[in-house]
Amino acid sequence: MKLPLFRRIGPGLLFLLASTAALAADGPAVAGIPVDFILFGLTLLGVALFHHYTLQVALTGLVTISLYKIAFTGFKTGAGVAGFVAHLGHEWVIIANLFCLLMGFALLARHFEKSHVPVVLPKYLPDDWKGGFVLLAMVFFLSGFLDNIAAALIGGAMAHSLYKAKVHIGFLAGIVAASNAGGAWSVVGDTTTTMIWISGVSPAEVFEALVPALVALVIFGIPAAMQQHRYSPILKGAHAHTHVDWTRVGIVGLILVFAIAANVTMNLKFPEVADRLPAIGVAVWAAILLTVGLRRPDWEVLPETFKGTIFLLSLVTCASMMPVEKLPLASWQTSMGLGFISAVFDNIPLTALAIKQGGYDWGFLAYAVGFGGSMIWFGSSAGVALSNMYPEAKSVGLWLKHGWHVAVAYVISFLVMVVVVGWHPHQPHKAGAEPAAVTQPLPVAPPAAQ
Repeated sequence: MKLPLFRRIGPGLLFLLASTAALAADGPAVAGIPVDFILFGLTLLGVALFHHYTLQVALTGLVTISLYKIAFTGFKTGAGVAGFVAHLGHEWVIIANLFCLLMGFALLARHFEKSHVPVVLPKYLPDDWKGGFVLLAMVFFLSGFLDNIAAALIGGAMAHSLYKAKVHIGFLAGIVAASNAGGAWSVVGDTTTTMIWISGVSPAEVFEALVPALVALVIFGIPAAMQQHRYSPILKGAHAHTHVDWTRVGIVGLILVFAIAANVTMNLKFPEVADRLPAIGVAVWAAILLTVGLRRPDWEVLPETFKGTIFLLSLVTCASMMPVEKLPLASWQTSMGLGFISAVFDNIPLTALAIKQGGYDWGFLAYAVGFGGSMIWFGSSAGVALSNMYPEAKSVGLWLKHGWHVAVAYVISFLVMVVVVGWHPHQPHKAGAEPAAVTQPLPVAPPAAQ
């Protein structure tokens, strides 16, 4: 049954009217806050309030921000339509890479799921709450090598089998947190860390995030596993005689090898063209197409994945147009604050802004925006992907109520990182970025976090 026209376009229309009113009333700034950020904040608010219309809201925000920049402020690449086109020309490589990665990793996740590894692993799990914790630990370590989106989807599939499709929202938050924490220390484990790598940062510089990630796993993993055990105990032995399809496991490995090899080759051998070619995305799809004859990819997942990908890329493009020079200087306090902001300010565009600003300790930034996004369902691509599998998770209120342990884990583990690892800022690697600050008061959150 089709929805009435207003119900289908209403959220986007209301957002557009609110945005237009802000522009007309106060010009380029409201109470000292650039209208760019206000428009982005309204976009993110729309995503939170109208979770059944996230794609429409994101696209409406993208169109509104683009028109505002064209008409009023221009871009660093120039004014008007010509400046907008030049801006897209400057950003197209990272957008193309992310598009290929998000679409390709959806197929990778299905290859891994159909390898039967997810249903064989539970044979080795304890049958009380500790089984749930071990499952979260599996997701954590898978994410370090498999990408957090794929790891979250695999964890969701395993939980679906283990718990007879009765998965607690607190445990879903735990799966997302495990995938994001596990991916925060690896440049192939999270889209955000891959973005940092693509920008020219060494993989060794984000590895230090493993320290707080392990601390967080214990802090949120135990209560999440206990929540799930009380809600629906683990179901063991249902797939005791399942055999692993090692060909599919090999395909997964080949895709990852291609991605890593492309990144290393471009950044070490051809750095002058690394910013001009979407090498990682192309490599992922080359591996997928080369192995079609061995096992058929699950092409059927692509239409729905495409919607989620366009949603995320719309927010990335919006973020790329923000006046980054207005953000606080880089410091560990700022990084910690960005973790909270990433819960509502999707961590992919937040990372894009931080990379443009430069001057961070990249391990701190990777952990903050990677794990911090777990605190709300749409704060990370892994959360968005898992919520497509479990629609009941698309509630900010329920996620905060039952996933409280994620926020507690973030605060404690980040402070552990400050004490144990220490803040070691790197000089900006992008031309024109602001220098790093060794100390800085905790920043006032931009409109998206309010």
